[in-house]
Amino acid sequence: MARPRRPEDLAAQLLDAVAPRAKSLIITVYGDAVLPHGGSAWLGGLIDLMAHFGMSERIVRTSVFRLCKDDWLDNTQIGRRSFYRVTDSGTERFAAAERRIYAPLASAWDRGWDILMVPPNALDADARDSLKRELLWQGFGAASPTVYAHPNCDEAAMHRLLAGLGVADKIVHMKATLDRAGGFGALRDLVRGCWDVDQLERDYAAFLDRFRPVWTALDAMETPEPRLCFVLRTLMIHDFRRILLRDPMLPQDLLPSDWPGQESRMLTRNLYRRLSAPSEAYLMSALTTANGPLPEAQPSFVNRFGGLTPVDQDSVGTA
Repeated sequence: MARPRRPEDLAAQLLDAVAPRAKSLIITVYGDAVLPHGGSAWLGGLIDLMAHFGMSERIVRTSVFRLCKDDWLDNTQIGRRSFYRVTDSGTERFAAAERRIYAPLASAWDRGWDILMVPPNALDADARDSLKRELLWQGFGAASPTVYAHPNCDEAAMHRLLAGLGVADKIVHMKATLDRAGGFGALRDLVRGCWDVDQLERDYAAFLDRFRPVWTALDAMETPEPRLCFVLRTLMIHDFRRILLRDPMLPQDLLPSDWPGQESRMLTRNLYRRLSAPSEAYLMSALTTANGPLPEAQPSFVNRFGGLTPVDQDSVGTA
């Protein structure tokens, strides 16, 4: 059967393929769309918004309750209306993810590495498990049970993590530089042992298969419908986020020559530029706050993906 080409049909197909869970999708909506507009929204508007993704009122109410328990959101009751705002803790977590999701295309690698070493008996079992979990989330690879490495880490975020876990004075942080004379062969083998590059490659390839038809369909339209643009933008960022936050963002020198990660970011950037204006118009009409209409997006919003400038069609990741 031929793949549907209309954006409306593609949105329905993508919803089935991405199959987002309500709690996770609400996190995407808040991080991608609500936070740039102040981080607060009326629950009734959120319920209507999530209905476009097949989420019932009951599941939305249950999900925001759980997000409050997890310190992502905070509830303010005004009369009979509930307003949910991103907490300070949630804002910090969103900021860490945002630096990775909306970053410009990758730059050249200087061959530098950040190495973290855990001395024997420095941490108890629970502390070691917490450290490993958080370092892997930041993209570090486990070269051994006591050595973690990253060729392109967010050093400020890493130091905040160690301080937050209370282990900054127990971990040895070292800088290293790759010996260029040895080439990349052995290092690429080591990389595949520390990171699941093969699974990431499959995930990015599947992402491209899902969203390239969206670009083709939108490119044939002059004025796509704003509500549809919001649905497509949200599903794209949700899908991209799930892959990207497992991606250590390794330099191109350490990856296969036809690595689909950079192409996925290029496609996401160009689709986001195409969808942002109409989807923002819909969002402004759909959500309200305790103080009235949703405020305009913060100036930093237009800096996402290196700038939400008009799309250069020759650079779209659709080849």
